[in-house]
Amino acid sequence: METIDFVKLRQQLDEAVTYADFVAARCLADEGLMNAQYQEDLNEIMYFRAQREIIEENYEAAIKCLGQAIKYNPNDGAAYNDRALCVIELTGNEILALADFDKGIEVEPDYATIHHNKGWFLNNRGHYQEAIRCFEKTLELEPDRAVTYENLADAYLNLGFKSEAINAFQNALIYLNPSYTEIKEQIEDNLRKLL
Repeated sequence: METIDFVKLRQQLDEAVTYADFVAARCLADEGLMNAQYQEDLNEIMYFRAQREIIEENYEAAIKCLGQAIKYNPNDGAAYNDRALCVIELTGNEILALADFDKGIEVEPDYATIHHNKGWFLNNRGHYQEAIRCFEKTLELEPDRAVTYENLADAYLNLGFKSEAINAFQNALIYLNPSYTEIKEQIEDNLRKLL
């Protein structure tokens, strides 16, 4: 078995989950787990076990697996990110979720997904300016991240900044993978309402 690039696999898994392609997500989680077991990488084993639990919406089990992943690699920003998301799903505990987001950012500041997800959470909690700062940091790290432009547009709309929202939606369309036709239609519909 050849050595696998876990960073790339995690990115592919993140995209599959982001765009609700759970068939692909399951396959990627299984592939990651199989390869991690083969390489006897305890951090990756626990991380990919957690992904399987998340896909099945077993958030409590996922939190335990992610805690173990963090134990084996305390600098795994993705594990903190995913644990924060599981806490949100399971309890909605803002303090615990933000603590995990912040710790993940501290240990892996260049991990764009954690900045994005913290922004998404803050936007949903009504902290729009803070959310925008998180989305801007995400785009600084990954300027072609369509989902972040879409969420940025939502935060701008929440603040009543129509022209900024239009610009963000337009950027989302530029960078969106053309195969996500349903999401493209949703963004185009949002733009039509604003123009």
